[in-house]
Amino acid sequence: MPAERIDSLAAVLAAVRAAEGVTQPLLTRQVGLGRSIVATRVAELEAAGLVVQDGLGASTGGRAPRRLRLRAEAGLVIGVDLGATSMSVGVADLAGAVLRSAEEPIDIADGPEAVLSRAEKVVDGLLGDLAPAAPVWGVGVGVPGPVEFETGLPIAPPIMPGWDGYPIRARLSARFSAPTWVDNDVNLLAIGEIRSNPAVAGVGDLLYVKIGTGIGAGLVSDGRPHRGANGCAGDIGHIAVADGNDVVCRCGNTGCLEAIAGGAALAHEGRRLAESGAGPVMAGLLAANGRLTAADVTLAADRGDPAARALLARASRLVGATLATLVSFYNPGMVVLGGGVVSAGDHVLAAIRESVYRRSLPLATRTLRIEPSPLGGEAGLVGAAHLVMDELFTKDRLSVWLPYGSPAGHPEIAEPARTVGSA
Repeated sequence: MPAERIDSLAAVLAAVRAAEGVTQPLLTRQVGLGRSIVATRVAELEAAGLVVQDGLGASTGGRAPRRLRLRAEAGLVIGVDLGATSMSVGVADLAGAVLRSAEEPIDIADGPEAVLSRAEKVVDGLLGDLAPAAPVWGVGVGVPGPVEFETGLPIAPPIMPGWDGYPIRARLSARFSAPTWVDNDVNLLAIGEIRSNPAVAGVGDLLYVKIGTGIGAGLVSDGRPHRGANGCAGDIGHIAVADGNDVVCRCGNTGCLEAIAGGAALAHEGRRLAESGAGPVMAGLLAANGRLTAADVTLAADRGDPAARALLARASRLVGATLATLVSFYNPGMVVLGGGVVSAGDHVLAAIRESVYRRSLPLATRTLRIEPSPLGGEAGLVGAAHLVMDELFTKDRLSVWLPYGSPAGHPEIAEPARTVGSA
C-alpha cells in the first residue's frame, strides 16, 4: 500500500476515533487534507467496515453532513489487568467500552502459569456470555512491574517471582489467536484516563500516580504514553527517600518510597501500631479480622484513629515530596492519583497537594491540577483496550492487516516494528 495512502487513512481513522460524531467537513479541517482525499479515505474505511454513518450533523446552510463513528462492534478486545493481589479481566468493544468484566483476588507471586491460566478461564467465560461474539482483534495486558514494551517481556519485576522474561505475549497470542501487547499496569491506567476521563481532555502532558500495594507512575507526553528507552519510565516506587535508609524494600535496596509509603508498608506499620496500643481503632479492626490491610488503615483514619491519620499523613508527605521533584522536572498539566490508598480521600489528597505545591517550582504549578481519578475499577481494562487499538491503528500496522479485513487470527502483527512488514 503506498505510504501516502496509508498515512492519510491512518490520520482520518485517528480523527474519527478521537471525536464523537465527527463530520466529513470537520475531518477535512482537522487532518489538513483536501476534501476529495478525505472523502475517498472515508469511503475506503467504510468499505473496510471500520467506519459507519451515525446520523446527521448540524447544517451550516446546505445539506446536513453525515456524522461518522468507529464501527466499535466489528471486533472485541480482551483486557487483563494484573495487580499484586487482584486481577481485573474484561472484554471491550473497539471504542474501549467494557462489555463484560470480572475481578478476582490473586497473588502475583503464585507465578505466571497459575495466574494466566486462571485469567484465560475467566476470559473464556466472558466471551461465552457474549456468544455469538465478534472476533477478537487483540489482547492488552498490564502487569505490576517493569516491561520491555517492544518484546512484551517482564524484566526483573521486584514483586513477581517467576515472571522474569516470561513470554506473556507469545502465550496469549497463541491462546486467543490475536495480537497481544503487554505493558506496566500504571501505563494502562494512564491510557485509560486520557481516553475516557473528560477532566483530562486537552491535557497533553499527564502524570498518573498509582498508590496501592506498590507505587508507580504513568507518563503521558503530547497525548501518548512515554515509556522511556527500555520501557521502565515512571517506576517511582523505587526512588530512594531520606526517611527510609533502614527500611529494606522487596527489590533488595533500602529506603525505597514504596517500602515506606506503599500499601504493604502501611499495612505492616499499621499492624505494629495496633499491637502496641498506639492505634485503638486499628487494634479493633485487627482483632475483628485477624489481619490489617492498607484499606483498614484508611478506615481507621476515617474513624478518627490518631495513629492511622499520622501514618497516612507521613506517607502522603513522602509521596508528595517525590512528586514535587517530578512536577518540576516534567511540568505536567495535570496529576491524577489512583490506587487503593488514594481512597482515603482528604487524608492523602490534601497532604500530597500541600507537598507538591510547596516544594515544586512556582511556574510548574501555576496551572497544575492534582485530582483523584474518577474512573472505577475498570480503568485498567479501558486502558488495555485503547492500548491495543492505538497499536493496531498505527500506519505501519494498519497497512499490514487491512488487506486481511481485520487483525483477528494474525498475532504476528504485535511483533516489533522491524519484523511486522515481513508478517
